[in-house]
Amino acid sequence: MHQGGFYEFRYDVTRLLKQGESNQLEVTVQRYSANASVNRAERSSDYWLFSGIYRPVWLEAKPQANIDRVSLDARHTGDFSADVFVAGATSGKVSARIATLDGAPLGKEIRADIVDGKVHLSGHVDRIVPWSAENPQRYQVRFALLGGGKVVHDVTRIIGFRTMELRPRDGVYVNGHKVRLKGSNRHSIWPTSGRTTSKALSYQDARLMKEMNMNAVRMSHYPPDPHFLDVADEVGLYVIDELTGWQKAYDTDVATPLVKELVQRDQHHPSILFWANGNEGGFNRDLDRLYAGWDAQKRPVIHPWENFGGIDTAHYPTYNCCATSLFNGRDVFMPTEFLHGLYDGGAGASLNDWWNAMLANPLSAGGFIWAFVDEGIVRDDRNGAIDVAGNLAPDGILGPYREKEGSFFAIKKIWSPLYLPLSEMASLPPTFDGVITLENRYDFTNLNQLKLRWELVRLGLGEGHIVTAQGSIKAPDVAAGMRGVASIALPRDWSKQDALYIRATDRDGREIYKWSWMIATPQQVAERMRAPAGPAPASVTELADSYQLQAGTLGAVIDKATGYLRELKKDGVVAPLTNGPRLVAGTAELRHIHAAQQGGDVVVSAEYTGNLRKVNWRLGSDGRLSVNYGYQMEGSRYVDALGVTFDYPESQVTSMRWLGRGPYRVWKNRTQGAEFDVWQKDYNDTVSGLSWNYPEFKGFHDKVYWATLKTKNLPIAFINHADDIALGMFTPREASGEGFEPKGTHIDFPPGDISFLNAILPIGTKFNPPGEMGPSAQQARTPNLGIWLENTIDIVVGDSAR
Repeated sequence: MHQGGFYEFRYDVTRLLKQGESNQLEVTVQRYSANASVNRAERSSDYWLFSGIYRPVWLEAKPQANIDRVSLDARHTGDFSADVFVAGATSGKVSARIATLDGAPLGKEIRADIVDGKVHLSGHVDRIVPWSAENPQRYQVRFALLGGGKVVHDVTRIIGFRTMELRPRDGVYVNGHKVRLKGSNRHSIWPTSGRTTSKALSYQDARLMKEMNMNAVRMSHYPPDPHFLDVADEVGLYVIDELTGWQKAYDTDVATPLVKELVQRDQHHPSILFWANGNEGGFNRDLDRLYAGWDAQKRPVIHPWENFGGIDTAHYPTYNCCATSLFNGRDVFMPTEFLHGLYDGGAGASLNDWWNAMLANPLSAGGFIWAFVDEGIVRDDRNGAIDVAGNLAPDGILGPYREKEGSFFAIKKIWSPLYLPLSEMASLPPTFDGVITLENRYDFTNLNQLKLRWELVRLGLGEGHIVTAQGSIKAPDVAAGMRGVASIALPRDWSKQDALYIRATDRDGREIYKWSWMIATPQQVAERMRAPAGPAPASVTELADSYQLQAGTLGAVIDKATGYLRELKKDGVVAPLTNGPRLVAGTAELRHIHAAQQGGDVVVSAEYTGNLRKVNWRLGSDGRLSVNYGYQMEGSRYVDALGVTFDYPESQVTSMRWLGRGPYRVWKNRTQGAEFDVWQKDYNDTVSGLSWNYPEFKGFHDKVYWATLKTKNLPIAFINHADDIALGMFTPREASGEGFEPKGTHIDFPPGDISFLNAILPIGTKFNPPGEMGPSAQQARTPNLGIWLENTIDIVVGDSAR
């Protein structure tokens, strides 16, 4: 009887076979183990539990004398050793032949005699290429049991020559180089098959990790399918392989064979750097010493969430934690769970703060985001609905079918091994000379292995962009951890274009990242979008409670009591934009309002006391309604958001097209990953992690130049003249109901429907409100001497807004 549900085990059924007859194999599976500690370790958990057999079962035939197992150690120096355990043979030899994957032999064959059922082989191979996540060079080694000069039995292992060290109070080293792990926690899961997965899914998941510029993955909270480790070896991912024990540990008697099964099955994989002996208190400390007994490489054993064995793996610390550990301690630290990604929180949000702090601390060995995917399961008993178990499982960077959330792209940018300091700027300075600084954040790779290309583009009114000039950039000779410069051969008229893109790809052609910078200012874009003057001047009619403005078929009504827009019409059809521009934070008391004719335009000017100081409406003969507003905020004031807003019925909107960073929404602590282009998306009411129609329509959109809404009646466009305006598009719906609580990801959004903002809100994680997660997650604070903020918005209605 085998106890433990995630492990590979074997039974010798030779004596039970009836030779020459049909044989039937029957397996009895118990949902609950007779051993209570197995149930505590495996089934008292916060993840999906299934019964039955969900990994392959097979029959294996071997000769009477056979190779039972191999434990090997292949070092980056080319040194090789292996212990080969033989069954059914007391004499003879075992040989090992190392070769490339296509069969070309390397070095000499190694042979040794069998002694007490075991053979120790050792040797050296010259000119091997070491295995690392950046260059996962693999080889094969064929072990052969020899008897009477013939091969009796042979097995082949795919290996990599790799050395792993945990140097106390120093760091994690691979092949003699200090590395930082950039990873996530992965469950083996698929919506329609549960824990039954395929090698194709392993490839898909591993490639998505690499697309995010991750180099590591933690197996949570059990050993994975063997094919995932094969894929990790192939594509280059560092792995933490874990013995189950979610928060309670196995008993020693039942766990001892499980450690053996785990290590014996997986020991040869170069991708595995650590063994995890349970999770969050599920540590049986009597087992720690057993791993090295089965592992020729003597990998470190960790206790995820504990400071153990010279490495602190604390879970979900706050940014300023802790007085004598993590950033303020003396031990190597590597949170094996942090930035919990419940709904749209965590994951990429605040990661930039954490990563910069980790890069600055020599003791940091990186960390693992929770989690890779939303654990959603199709429920046939709920008409095919995907169940994420309340707020227990909607915590992925990707959805159940691997739909990409905004954090996917934030992580991709933040964890890019190529860092461009210029990317901290949204636009190029007028004095830009084409010289860019590059920082090499690889652990091994020289930047001269990359391909860099640039594009100058024009951004029109249609989705996407037009390339006006392009070329390659010579990647400089910059070693890992160093900085260098490269030059772009820009044309003389580069400053007349709208934006610059730079795209980097690695030696395998995989995109590292594509950065963007605006060249044109919002004011320049707004000026070229102006329509020619109309045939007749605009007019204004003063009524007791309002000013009625008219230009051709466009009419607007300004409320005399507030100075805000009361009504907007085109060709007699109402465009229901009203009640703005009112402040989302601060006071406003109307002091004076008046109207005047200025040439062919009419102007309504309102003056205020309080924070809002002015609202000036202008309607031109071209039918464009503009509003210029300005407000003064006191010094040293903390605010959730700053800006102005309007009311607009959400039910009327069908899609949005805009020039700005996109296509995903942003948070104050997650602006990375959104890049400049003309984007388009249809309306949706997505709740991140509960429905997966991405990108989400509602929320904050960064640095918007203009936006056009397609509606059920009249299209309407908004054109900003000021820099750095975030567009707030309605209020995202939040998860609610018992068991679905948003916890630290809850946000009190500012009032209004369509907002033009100078400051936006951050988002937290499942366990931490945003204020605990780093500098970018703090409330916005005005300068000590206060601040004056001003913008002009052009409002275009009807066919001209399309």
